[in-house]
Amino acid sequence: MSRDDKNDRDGQTIREYTSAQELINNIPYITMTILGAAIFIVAFSGSALSLTAAGAYLIYGIAGAIWIMIFVCPYCRYFDTRECPCGYGHIAVKFRNKGSDECFSDKFKKHIPVIVPLWFIPIVAGIPVAIINFSWPLLTLLVIFAIVAFVVLPLVSTKHGCKECPQKDTCPWMKYKAKFA
Repeated sequence: MSRDDKNDRDGQTIREYTSAQELINNIPYITMTILGAAIFIVAFSGSALSLTAAGAYLIYGIAGAIWIMIFVCPYCRYFDTRECPCGYGHIAVKFRNKGSDECFSDKFKKHIPVIVPLWFIPIVAGIPVAIINFSWPLLTLLVIFAIVAFVVLPLVSTKHGCKECPQKDTCPWMKYKAKFA
């Protein structure tokens, strides 16, 4: 057992994450959000509309993470610990008190749809502009965004962050992924 590992209440070895490890685990989400904002800037040629849309998308990305911390994390059994790969568990305690662990799956299913549009808004906004007024930079950003959002982020989550999550057995996302893995 490494110095980052310890035993949980069931005697299983669990890992505690450093702030650097948590940041690394969040890089795909952060990258997706920044790329999404860049799509708005390029699609609307740096106009006031593009900066407003890019800013709104960035705020939505940040608000989405906070939403999860407020409405899902309090129901995770690793709330207020360093045992969550994304680090939300020890941040969430600043927003809410602990809820019942038994509600985690239901809260996850109910609140994850709030952030799902983050994966689609830049594509829905960028593709029509790319069709009407083609530009290589916009097409490149759309392709990179799609790869990060639909390949890299889910792959990193299921093969690393979520795979290492101590609550993966009760998580609807990982239960679904395990059926098709």
